Amino acid sequence: MKVVLAYSGGLDTSVIIPWLKEHYDCEVIAMAGDIGQGAGELDGIVEKAKKTGASKCYVEDMREEFARDYLFKMVRAGAVYEGKYLLGTSVARPLLAKRQVEVALREGADAVAHGCTGKGNDQVRFELTVLALAPQLKIIAPWREWDIKSREDAIDYAQKHNVPIAQSVEKIYSRDRNVWHISHEGGALEDPANGVPDDVWQISKGPKEAPDKPGRVTIGFEHGTPVSVDGQKLSPFALVEKLNALGGEHGIGRIDLVENRFVGMKSRGAYETPGGTLLYAAHHELEALTLDRATTAYKEHIALDYAQMIYNGLWFTPLREALDAFIDSTQQVVTGEVTLELFKGNIGIESRKSPNSLYSTAIASFTMGESYNQKDAEGFIRLIGLPMRVRAALNESLRKNR
Repeated sequence: MKVVLAYSGGLDTSVIIPWLKEHYDCEVIAMAGDIGQGAGELDGIVEKAKKTGASKCYVEDMREEFARDYLFKMVRAGAVYEGKYLLGTSVARPLLAKRQVEVALREGADAVAHGCTGKGNDQVRFELTVLALAPQLKIIAPWREWDIKSREDAIDYAQKHNVPIAQSVEKIYSRDRNVWHISHEGGALEDPANGVPDDVWQISKGPKEAPDKPGRVTIGFEHGTPVSVDGQKLSPFALVEKLNALGGEHGIGRIDLVENRFVGMKSRGAYETPGGTLLYAAHHELEALTLDRATTAYKEHIALDYAQMIYNGLWFTPLREALDAFIDSTQQVVTGEVTLELFKGNIGIESRKSPNSLYSTAIASFTMGESYNQKDAEGFIRLIGLPMRVRAALNESLRKNR
């Protein structure tokens, strides 16, 4: 039997390699994805996987694909989960699982495995992707099978099997990092009554430590897709990286969130998404300038559905592709530049410009031109108020006949 494991080199997936070999008597191939985890995160991962028992370890470079085909689709959709979460972990899972399936098919594997717990959302995201792309592959989820019940147990297992790990019992934070964000769970964060300890944050300054002088950035879009920062054209991945550095310096993108997991329970996490927060803010302002009222209202509804689908692992579905077609249509006019001011965790809007702007100073100005006759408003209001006038007349008639 041959199994391809989605491998991060962290605690959970490190102990899974010897566990799989022990309980399934199989060859284990590790597959790690580079989606912008940052310097050092993947250093030595091939050697570590092989030392732990893997026969091979693929390290797949998916940085540009992740930014272009996943992150920027979210930005164009305006997808935000439960009003705060910019879906950094959620949107990465379908891509990682897709590449895991590709490696499994290339290697002639019988199964795929992941390190997601039986309580989390990621198990759903990984497995729905496998079912959509290669349902013939067996799915092994060790957290739903083994006797390990906690991270402390996993640390103990790793120590007994000589698996090198970075976690300790005293300081346990479960972190997930990519170019879009870094999430933090566990430890003191498990109690929502606790504030977020200062040592949790990794890529952003707190507002108190941020510069006393505001920063500014101009983000350019073409058809809803981010293409430039301060006039410089950048690749998708490089653009997000640049905005991460700038946003993080000014304390942008921190959130403390109690969320509703797909499996039904609530969880608490701290998230840092500096560049993504800037992109969402700029994109929203450009849409406000270029989309008509009816399209804006309907797209806001679509954004909620899109976020829910990403969170629930429904990326590889006909509905998501159909929603993308609608979003693509709306984004044809979303071209232009937005300048943001960044100051101690806050974002201000300095400028919005678009060749497709629907904003007309001739109409919006208090000095009315010929294009807007204020007298037209009387008939407009009376027509809108017709049902109200009819109801008022009925109520008056009923009152008199009592």
